Amino acid sequence: MDYTLIDGKATAAAIKAEIKQEVEQIVANGGRRPHLAAILVGHDGGSETYVKNKVLACEACGFQSTLIRFEDDIREEELLGTVERLNKDDSVDGFIVQLPLPRHINEQRVIETIDYRKDVDGFHPINVGRMAIGLPCFISATPLGILTLLRRYNVPTSGRKCVILGRSNIVGKPMAQLMMQKQWGDSTVTVCHSRSQTLKKECREADILIAAIGQPGFVTADMVKPGATVIDVGTTRVPDSTRKSGYRLSGDVRFDEVAPLCSFITPVPGGVGPMTICTLMLNTLSAAKKEFYK
Repeated sequence: MDYTLIDGKATAAAIKAEIKQEVEQIVANGGRRPHLAAILVGHDGGSETYVKNKVLACEACGFQSTLIRFEDDIREEELLGTVERLNKDDSVDGFIVQLPLPRHINEQRVIETIDYRKDVDGFHPINVGRMAIGLPCFISATPLGILTLLRRYNVPTSGRKCVILGRSNIVGKPMAQLMMQKQWGDSTVTVCHSRSQTLKKECREADILIAAIGQPGFVTADMVKPGATVIDVGTTRVPDSTRKSGYRLSGDVRFDEVAPLCSFITPVPGGVGPMTICTLMLNTLSAAKKEFYK
């Protein structure tokens, strides 16, 4: 079967160009550039890369960006104080605290301290709750990025069976909520995880399989229905001595054996990853335009 490769990199580049055009129009009309701030704690390699890419994406979109760095021994009170300062700063439209945080800091407390009107990551309980009942809000970047790819590639979702592998707060749960909702996926949704007893059977029945389980090569050919759409959210660093970096990114799907069965599939890298950062830019533009919250 000939499959269509869902190119997240190209789609993200196209969307960032659209955002830049809109931003230049806003500035030409006397408005100010959207401003995204990011707080980075410590020196986690993955987080460093993500934040660097977010700063580059801001440049591509014509945004102003601010990066606030702390060492990983920062006291929680100091971090919360910085969050409060950004909450009150009218020149900042949206901001993120890059996760994961060091163990001695309560992540949930930090997330709940962020003003939900500036929570462009979509992690605050108010945004999560509004998303769950279909109200306008900031939707977390990875699920919204996946939905954007499905729409741009005209993948049929209404009435289709969608299986989501993984139940994280950042991907699995919001993805299930959105794929269920009439205005988004309008699908019949099943969520599977590491304890699901009929996991392979459920996957084999899926028209759309979204793998976000965090285990490299977990999805094999015998788990995929011919003609299915497979979205691979996995990005695990796997040691690779042939690479300059010493590692390569591996998805949750064994691409080479699964792809021939699919109608649509995302690669890793270059699939969902670029869309996650691109969607953060869309959320920042919405924050600057006060689309959801006045």
